[in-house]
Amino acid sequence: MSIIHRIAVVGPESCGKSTLSAQLAASMQTQGMRAVHVTEYARDYYANRPYQVAMSDIEAIAHGQLQAEEVAARQHDWLICDTTVLTCKIWAEVAFGQASPALLQHYRPHDYELTLLTAADIPWQPDPLRSHPAERDWLLGLYQAELAAAGIVPVLLQGSEQQRLQQAWHAIRQLPQWLDGLPKK
Repeated sequence: MSIIHRIAVVGPESCGKSTLSAQLAASMQTQGMRAVHVTEYARDYYANRPYQVAMSDIEAIAHGQLQAEEVAARQHDWLICDTTVLTCKIWAEVAFGQASPALLQHYRPHDYELTLLTAADIPWQPDPLRSHPAERDWLLGLYQAELAAAGIVPVLLQGSEQQRLQQAWHAIRQLPQWLDGLPKK
């Protein structure tokens, strides 16, 4: 049985998480690593239903996100997770003032060996599931505060797509398991 390495890619809306996650997984695959981009489950969830948010929706999305990770872990060693339950927790707190107990049961920030936090320094891209174009810096602060409260020191990714990818690779190469003999390409 192989060890599963999980990398969380989190941050405010329209900050390049999906692009980075896909690029990083593809780059790892070219290095011969069994990596996969675990997509943001909320997009699948709302693909065939109206975008109306209730706490039950956020709970279902958190559950679906974790299920997607578990399915991916059956065939891959490295999971590049395009968002995590942290996003659901913050989303619930912004929309409803708090996360439900059921949602908090899904929140396991320490499941990830590395947390990459995307800065709000790229242009906003409109999307039907995005709703806070002027609050991205405030949302970034919520992510930073929540991660700090959990004792997690994220790697803040800034700049162009290429710069963010390079910063992510630099952070991965600092992981103990990488230093203990994984590919150094």
